[in-house]
Amino acid sequence: MKEHHLQLNLSKTELLVIPAQESIHHDISLNMDTVMIAPNKVAKNLGVVIDDRLSFSDHIVSVARPGHYALYNIRKIRPYLTQYATQLLVQAMVISRLDYCNALLVGLPACAIKPLQMVQIAAARLVVNQPKRSHVTPLFINLHWLPVAARIQHKVLTVAYKVTSGSAPTYLNVILNAYISSRMLRSSNTNRLAVPSPKQGHSKLFSVVVPQLWNNLPVPTRAATSLSTFKKLVKTLCVCVGVCVCESVVKVSWLSDQRSVCVSLCVCVFVCVTLSVCVCVCVW
Repeated sequence: MKEHHLQLNLSKTELLVIPAQESIHHDISLNMDTVMIAPNKVAKNLGVVIDDRLSFSDHIVSVARPGHYALYNIRKIRPYLTQYATQLLVQAMVISRLDYCNALLVGLPACAIKPLQMVQIAAARLVVNQPKRSHVTPLFINLHWLPVAARIQHKVLTVAYKVTSGSAPTYLNVILNAYISSRMLRSSNTNRLAVPSPKQGHSKLFSVVVPQLWNNLPVPTRAATSLSTFKKLVKTLCVCVGVCVCESVVKVSWLSDQRSVCVSLCVCVFVCVTLSVCVCVCVW
């Protein structure tokens, strides 16, 4: 750091240790300039809260809570706004938060994504000015919004397209590789990605889930000539899947009045990145 005329700010330095297994106990600390830095359970880097289990539960809470607060403030002035103005305000203050670094959440179970989906549902009802228990699927179709799970899949599929087209960063080429068949097959020229054989507990790695999602796309979609065309085709597919998933209704029993409330849920897949013992020092 001295060669680049940089100085470490110890007051803003955090240590995060990510073990390969939860059963592994570690006693790692850093001594820098007579200051000992102990490991934390969570660390924040570039607006993303990372925990030592890589469950991203703290990050989801940090996104959902300000989202609900922003909707609470917008609801106060909603009678004075048009639907178009409200939509622009919600997209700028709420939806943009849901989309920020959402590729990290690919593969998470539906119960983990639910807080973010509830924020989006509340945002859609606020924009269209519908009551709290109105059905949300027609609202998403009217606003041309994808559910949270579909937005995550759309993001990672866009990354996969950039890898296959050669426009992605070089470090992604190590994670996602083109499928090369040992013999000539009809599927040899269909632009598929190689799906590695996952080890036990590694079935939700980014390098495993993304090739599976990519290979499930229709051949014309994978063979799109431009990124904009690919995004349009994938969004059409995600809309169909999102509507089908949103039609699945979960009945929640309220103990207070014994009534059932229909809540639309969207299902997604999670990538749980399993690493060997890793030490990350986050400085900002």
